[in-house]
Amino acid sequence: MDDGTHRPFSPFPSLPPTRRPVPRPRVPEPRRAPRWRAAAVALSTVLTAALLNGCGAGAQGGDGGRRTTATSVRGFPVTVDNCGVSTTYDEPPSRVVTIHQHPAELMLALGLKDRMAGTAFPDSAVLPAYRKDFEAVPRLADKEPSFETVLEAEPDFVYGGYGSAFAENEGRSRKAFADAGIDTYLNREYCGKDRVSMDDTYDEIRTIGTIFGVPERADALIAGLKRRIRATGEAVEGAPAVPVFVYDSGDKSAFTAGGKGLGSEIIRLAGGRNVFADLDAVFGDVSWEQVVARRPEVIAIYDYRGSGSVEQKKRYLLSQPALADVPAVKNRRFVVLPLTATLVGVRPPYAVEDLARALHPERFR
Repeated sequence: MDDGTHRPFSPFPSLPPTRRPVPRPRVPEPRRAPRWRAAAVALSTVLTAALLNGCGAGAQGGDGGRRTTATSVRGFPVTVDNCGVSTTYDEPPSRVVTIHQHPAELMLALGLKDRMAGTAFPDSAVLPAYRKDFEAVPRLADKEPSFETVLEAEPDFVYGGYGSAFAENEGRSRKAFADAGIDTYLNREYCGKDRVSMDDTYDEIRTIGTIFGVPERADALIAGLKRRIRATGEAVEGAPAVPVFVYDSGDKSAFTAGGKGLGSEIIRLAGGRNVFADLDAVFGDVSWEQVVARRPEVIAIYDYRGSGSVEQKKRYLLSQPALADVPAVKNRRFVVLPLTATLVGVRPPYAVEDLARALHPERFR
């Protein structure tokens, strides 16, 4: 999928997506009610006025004016700044469309299935704990849906995972949604950050919990994910760090995870060492000669739609004579990580555990 980062030519049938975040200018957007609600709101206002006038009575304030019957939602209004867009929420969103899988899983992890009006672009198997709920959410499209398709779901909030969720050239800009009275939120990984860490996953969960009025659920979820990472760290404590090379894509050069990305932190927490941790970027290209020189013992293959199958990637690595003496290739030590497992959301702590079990199987027997 296209998420903003240049990737090299791929030897596989489909050109892989890109994933470098693009900074967005600050464009304050007020919260508006979606247009589809306008008629309902107007009708509700008329009926309320008629009811009050018909009864001929109402609670009176000390100044003789009629008190409002509206009650504020606890914790609201709340203002959230996201990728240069400031939005004030008077109440939690009630009809949400998620574009890309990791926002959908985060919503489900916070127990917000009842707020989800639709989702789109699943790109890996859903975590087992959320599979049943995920299947119950209407799927709007196998890839990014059109602007019109999103509008048909009548959302008041759209949550995008990659920058391509709000692709202006496809008519899905955040401004277009704002003009339709629909609030938007983009995963913080694509807010022009030059470094992404596990703390970003916790901040993302905390922010979404705030927007939806469930901060206690967010805190509980974060605590559980931290416990998972802590337990994994205890299991691999003292084990020698295993050199790991991340293979995302590429043939003329290798597109890999650099030292400023969440992928590198996942490797470290799992008891490994990213052999390209010195690459000063979230992702970047390296030469195959560099891969050979750094002698990784394990290759973590990123799996996602559009990048060629895992088996294609394995065959490519095994077919290159220059890589024959690389320990990971020679011993066929490949670990598969869904790309979604390395993105800001609920999955990275699970990826830490899964990778640790592959790097240090003796510690989990």
